[in-house]
Amino acid sequence: MTGLIEGIEKFDSPRRGRGLRVTRPFKVGELLFSSPAYSYVLSFKEKGSYCDFCFSRKEGLARCGKCKKGFYCNAKCQKGDWSMHKLECSAMNAFGENWCPSETTRLVARILAKKQKMVKERCVSEKMLLIEELQSHLEDEDNEKRERTEADIAGLHRFYPKHLEVPDQKDLFTLFSQVACNGFTMEDDELSHIGTAVYPDVALINHSCLPTVIVTYNGTSAEVRAVQDMKLGDEVLISYIDLLYPTDDRNNRLRECYYFTCDCLECKTKSKDKAKLKLRKQRDPIEPHVVNNMICYARNTVREFRAFKHVKTPSELLEMCEQSLEKMGAVFDDSNVYMLHMMYQAMGVCIYMQDADGAIRYGEKILKPYSKLYPPYSLNVSSMYLKMGRIYMTMERHSEGISALKKAMAVMEVAHGKNHPFLRELRKEIGQK
Repeated sequence: MTGLIEGIEKFDSPRRGRGLRVTRPFKVGELLFSSPAYSYVLSFKEKGSYCDFCFSRKEGLARCGKCKKGFYCNAKCQKGDWSMHKLECSAMNAFGENWCPSETTRLVARILAKKQKMVKERCVSEKMLLIEELQSHLEDEDNEKRERTEADIAGLHRFYPKHLEVPDQKDLFTLFSQVACNGFTMEDDELSHIGTAVYPDVALINHSCLPTVIVTYNGTSAEVRAVQDMKLGDEVLISYIDLLYPTDDRNNRLRECYYFTCDCLECKTKSKDKAKLKLRKQRDPIEPHVVNNMICYARNTVREFRAFKHVKTPSELLEMCEQSLEKMGAVFDDSNVYMLHMMYQAMGVCIYMQDADGAIRYGEKILKPYSKLYPPYSLNVSSMYLKMGRIYMTMERHSEGISALKKAMAVMEVAHGKNHPFLRELRKEIGQK
């Protein structure tokens, strides 16, 4: 079964290590390959909105009769999920409200159960790479990450049944490190987190800030589509990170999470950095030290907001956003990425508070710069158009709503494929209005 993905081959990529490249041309929007997950887990906060087995998004899902916390389309989905759900079903009953393993721990438990089941058999998601061969950066992890892993391992021992074969501490640390570096965050059409999965073959794809492909999710499968025309021999490249930010920020993030520095053309030339760090027009030029100090302030504010997001009240968070925007706005243009970041956070708080006017006010400032600063066919852009379109609709601003939803659709038809369930839902939304 190894190496059998038509049109794709594994190779040693210069400076990047092992990777994938195409053995025939691909057009923008064309599917390179689809891969089922080796293992996956639905986020606990999404239970009841999605089927635990197939990740279909629908109302009226049937509950597991025993724990009442598993949700399924039908008996077929419930039966299909039982080998994984049984790891949690009894424990959720026994622990009640105290059942709280992390999502990573839940995924690792499922990987261990799958390994037990597969033994020496090769899984259909391992055509190019076995799960044991995933890159681990255990030796690069700092104390903070090791402490998090220790807490996750403690959760594995506490919350999971004794019949799950758990390896020794060293092998567990390696597996958690592999999942941290190679796990994929599964998202909905508005980029809300719905789960985590491992796809060994997809994990072979290297990073670039100028990606040639995009990974989207259809149920629990990952789909890899071209976002540039690709010719024979081109490397298959995705972005591991949010590409909105300037070069230094992107590489700090890559080093922190993936332990490498990107040397793509955009990182070498920094061609978009000036636009991303645009300054407010003023009569006298702004001194470089003033700009540098404001960049430091902006980075600290981004970190602080992330830390306070689940601690402060929505009103306090909105005030944080407004204060930082006022301070940064003395130096930065509205299209500066740090301004956009805080506007996006403010928009999210407004949506949560059901303040449609506030959400629209921020969203309208974000859309145009997003379209310029992100690469073509970016999900960040389509998700913004979706959010805006849906808010316009609730405000009965139908023509603006349909216009925004159609712009989202144009991106999603390339990124997700024209027959994706999200597109079918979106066509119904547009048709109904």
